[in-house]
Amino acid sequence: MEKLLEVKNLKTYFHTFKGVVKAVDGVDFYVNKGEILGIVGESGGGKSITGFSLIKLIESPGKIETGEILFEGNDLVKYSEREMSKIRGKDIVMIFQDPMTSLNPVYTIKQQIEESLILHTNLNKKERHERCVELLKDVGIPNPENRLTNYPHQFSGGMRQRVVIAIALAVNPKLIIADEPTTALDVTIQAQILKLMTELVKKQGCSMILITHDLAVVSEIADRINVMYCGKIVESSKVSTIMNHCKHPYTRGLLNSIPDIKDNKDRLETIDGIVPNMFKLPKGCNFYPRCNKRMEECENKEPEYREYKEGHYISCHYPIEGER
Repeated sequence: MEKLLEVKNLKTYFHTFKGVVKAVDGVDFYVNKGEILGIVGESGGGKSITGFSLIKLIESPGKIETGEILFEGNDLVKYSEREMSKIRGKDIVMIFQDPMTSLNPVYTIKQQIEESLILHTNLNKKERHERCVELLKDVGIPNPENRLTNYPHQFSGGMRQRVVIAIALAVNPKLIIADEPTTALDVTIQAQILKLMTELVKKQGCSMILITHDLAVVSEIADRINVMYCGKIVESSKVSTIMNHCKHPYTRGLLNSIPDIKDNKDRLETIDGIVPNMFKLPKGCNFYPRCNKRMEECENKEPEYREYKEGHYISCHYPIEGER
């Protein structure tokens, strides 16, 4: 498959008065055309900062220290802000976490969808109106012609997120970065929104990066999964491999913590301990203090991120054996 995006040794650090936070610390990954890539991990793992880094929305004291972000072969790290403004909202769009705050309360739905059409297309007024109606229809909003003049407060949370998706798809982007797009929604609506996003991504032939803490959710719609921990990717492979043949103890811990109706357990399994202080990361493997498979080498030597088997990458000195 042809690569749309390739990230090489990306490092995004935050220089604070307390010290340096290595939010994204040397990650490598790629996204193929027409593919959905999931990025999974606990809060504070660097998932969202990775997404913001891809479109260079890192504000001081944050900074992309080094690395390459190759989008269709062009390194976005070298792009000026003016050049990036032509990419954002057109070729690469981002869907943010909270639909309640993603929309401007003082503008109508039509005005907010039209904004990207005015900026990035040559459509006339009538064509823009028709495109707005078409987009609301595509995302499943009833009576789209009438709802265009409504304001965000007149929509439910789930409907607002559908509008956000419509805005993201307005100019047929090549890559969508969805950062926890269903966090503020109830479980039933979450499933509807994720199904809708998957269908629309496939329909338009674009690619998507889905950032989430929920491994069960991402396994339903993604083609491949990157598991992140403390700013690093610790395991990466196809969904079937991650779900059935994972090798990193952290990935195994995430999988074991997913509720299963077939299991007759009194308590869910958990990963011991907490995410380490980002100002004082362990000398060796970042997961060492919480790992139930740790050995002496793990404490003193950082594991190399390597290809364990074809298409299956892992950062671990002693990959766990056996299957889930």
